[in-house]
Amino acid sequence: MKKSNAENSVHLNRREVLLLSATAGMGIALAKPARGMDSTNTSAHQEPGNCSTPRSAVANTQYGKVRGFLDGGVFTFKGVPYGQNTGGENRWLPAKPPVPWKDEYPALIYGANCPQNLHNFTAIEQSFLQDWDDGYMSEDMLKLNIWTPSLTGRRAVMVYFHGGGFSFGSSYELPSQEGAQMARHHDIVSVTVNHRLNVLGFFDVSEIGGSPYENSVNVGMTDLVASLQWVRDNISNFGGDPDRIMIYGQSGGGSKVTCLMGMPSAAGLFHRASVQSGGGGNIPTGEQQKEFSRQVIKELGIAPNDIAALQKMEWSKLFETGNAVAAKMNPQMGGIFFGPPSGPGVPARVGWSPTLDGKIIAVRSFQDTAPEVSKNIPMLIGSVSEEGNRMASNPTEQEWHETLAKTFGDEKATALTAAMKKAHPEKAIRTLSYGVAGLGGRNHVVSMAKLKSEQGGAPAYQYFFTWQSPMLDGVAGAWHTSELAFCFDNTKRCEQGTGNTPEAQVLAKKMATAWANFAATGNPSQPGLTWTAADPTRNQTMIWDNECRMVDDPEGELRKILLS
Repeated sequence: MKKSNAENSVHLNRREVLLLSATAGMGIALAKPARGMDSTNTSAHQEPGNCSTPRSAVANTQYGKVRGFLDGGVFTFKGVPYGQNTGGENRWLPAKPPVPWKDEYPALIYGANCPQNLHNFTAIEQSFLQDWDDGYMSEDMLKLNIWTPSLTGRRAVMVYFHGGGFSFGSSYELPSQEGAQMARHHDIVSVTVNHRLNVLGFFDVSEIGGSPYENSVNVGMTDLVASLQWVRDNISNFGGDPDRIMIYGQSGGGSKVTCLMGMPSAAGLFHRASVQSGGGGNIPTGEQQKEFSRQVIKELGIAPNDIAALQKMEWSKLFETGNAVAAKMNPQMGGIFFGPPSGPGVPARVGWSPTLDGKIIAVRSFQDTAPEVSKNIPMLIGSVSEEGNRMASNPTEQEWHETLAKTFGDEKATALTAAMKKAHPEKAIRTLSYGVAGLGGRNHVVSMAKLKSEQGGAPAYQYFFTWQSPMLDGVAGAWHTSELAFCFDNTKRCEQGTGNTPEAQVLAKKMATAWANFAATGNPSQPGLTWTAADPTRNQTMIWDNECRMVDDPEGELRKILLS
């Protein structure tokens, strides 16, 4: 079916949404062979076999026992409910606690993902590198996954929130996000989460549904609060320490982290935070979102107070109508956006995002301010060098210059291309073209770290991931999401992007150790690799590459060209 221009303007492909998120929200060498596998398959198989379902893989929760499995020494529980089905009459209501069960719950496979448009990467190479998995979809998606080396003890807990803006994605969308290796080699309890997205998670129906729906516009975020409450109340039964919980996320997941850092309802539920290639964002006000909802409901022809009709309506109709209305209401964004994520050039846009409602969300965290409620939470903040990678794009130098000139003008485009070629003569024009958004990402990291540092509380640690993948002739660079294979220690599982080379395995061991140390202590340093907190003058930054090192303000001159 041919889409209207309005639909096309908002139905960005996944690569484009990831790019916008990056710029606007902005492994040890294994001693024995390892095997990769598809991300939806039950067991990890990072190491050979040994999958079993012993009685020892049964854990208690406050709602009943869950039955998991043991694979390669890791106890694994997938699809554990932290809330009830959100469909039907539960649509747009706050998450309800699971109904207790009597028998053992089979926590053996991943749960459903929130309904969403399936990915449509425009390049075969992109799909190969990312190895994306759409999974299956249902409104019964309030599930989380746990990997732990033991059901006893008190280990640091790492809770990961997936990317995809606030509109798509899942806890298993990428093979990098599986937590088995963190449990197996880094003595961590790893957790990943699914929650409500798009129209199901960020749509204000309070005027048609009344007071029970007063928080409907932010239920996608209050779902995450509910997941963290579940972790606080249950993770000790999985060998985790409820007093050492780290939240982290990449792209849209990074924005979820910064948003949670400003939410009073999330205070005390986590103790460290990592924001990766995302964060901040000029989210709309409550009144802007109410007007958006009025227009959507008008387009749908729903009678006043008929919330039941909305709750029975097919998700796709709600989603498509909302997209069309948003396209009419939102300002146009010409070309590819490379700028910093704040200031007059980035207006608030209605639609599928958290909302500044003054109650659940009262501040634009790390857009306008570092929120006081999380002043004492240490942070990792970073990005990758080729944030703008789109393998469908292979411009000549002239085409690259022309694209930049449309956004920045000819003079700045000339200065930028010349400076980037001089700084990185080893990189192809194609790779350099992907790096402009990477400079925008660096600007955003510097901005957020400055806000955190000036707050005078816990430190911020900056990083810049620049490791260049050897795959596809090395032109892909360090693309948006590429660092996840390393901070999850999953280079084998992600070998289509990493090649699982000896260099990749060594880097992954260092990065995963840093993330695990940060979760455990609030300091990401390790023997032989001291990571210094950043200040706004020097912008001390850990470079993650074959040579890991601290550098003051990497790409500083280049990123400042964008700001000039």
